[in-house]
Amino acid sequence: MQAEQREATATVLPSANGHASSPEARRLVRIEPPTGWQFVNWREVLEYKDLLQTQVHRGVTVAYKQTVLGFGWAIIGPVFSMIVFTVIFGNLANVPSDGVPYALFSYTALLPWQYFSGALSGTTNSLVSNRNIFTKVYFPRLILPLVPLGTGLVGFGISFGVLVVLMIWYAVVPTVWVVFLPVLIFILMLTALGSGLWLSSLALQYRDVGRIVGMASRLLMYAAPVVWPVSLIAEKLPEHYETIRIFYGLYPMAGVIEGFRAALLGTVPMPWDLIGMGTITALVLTITGAFYFRRTEHLFADVA
Repeated sequence: MQAEQREATATVLPSANGHASSPEARRLVRIEPPTGWQFVNWREVLEYKDLLQTQVHRGVTVAYKQTVLGFGWAIIGPVFSMIVFTVIFGNLANVPSDGVPYALFSYTALLPWQYFSGALSGTTNSLVSNRNIFTKVYFPRLILPLVPLGTGLVGFGISFGVLVVLMIWYAVVPTVWVVFLPVLIFILMLTALGSGLWLSSLALQYRDVGRIVGMASRLLMYAAPVVWPVSLIAEKLPEHYETIRIFYGLYPMAGVIEGFRAALLGTVPMPWDLIGMGTITALVLTITGAFYFRRTEHLFADVA
């Protein structure tokens, strides 16, 4: 069983001349396993912020260094998906796009979705891919699921630049609600973190969880309003729309994606109801995931 929790104690140690030694020499660190249900020690995580920054930098370097296109890969993925979706759903299937060009409509949704999908995959596999590290050296294990969140922000920022170019090309001006984009990004990160805390712990114990997440993320994309607008529900099921909208809001990506479109494209009013319901789900996922992650933390080295 692996010890995880750090506790500092002070013991007076006599020096060679009989006097007490310095405070630096007297400070002992005892590492003990956590007991019962405990929440994450965020103060300890902050103490290791340099390690987090180093791991994020390493993740970005590994992702883009020694490649022909480098950071261009952060653009190719969403742009290629936008082209495919525009041809299939925009032109052939005639899926509505709330009055804006379908290319811009789909790319605005792909921006947060690609971040969420990449962060979810990264956090799920964070413990499995780094088991050779945490079985040898002590540090807060929460650092590992946090790294993909920071790494993904680099690609998100590059892809966002393409969105700005598209908005200029189609002469679309963002709305006043664009000031709430940081809030939507925070909910996006919170959703990925909460899901990742649950799944990373499970993936270490059951290795097929990573594969299931890979398949499930593809299905979840079509459940989110990426290629279709939420207004399509009102068109197809008008008599049940209000009820469906309430429950649909529990899917955090629905509020985030519709919020991006409302803030940047002005296609719909800001969907505060969807955002509110999605925030509740994101908080529940993160809080319960943190407790479960901490609860199972002492088993990581044994099952790695």
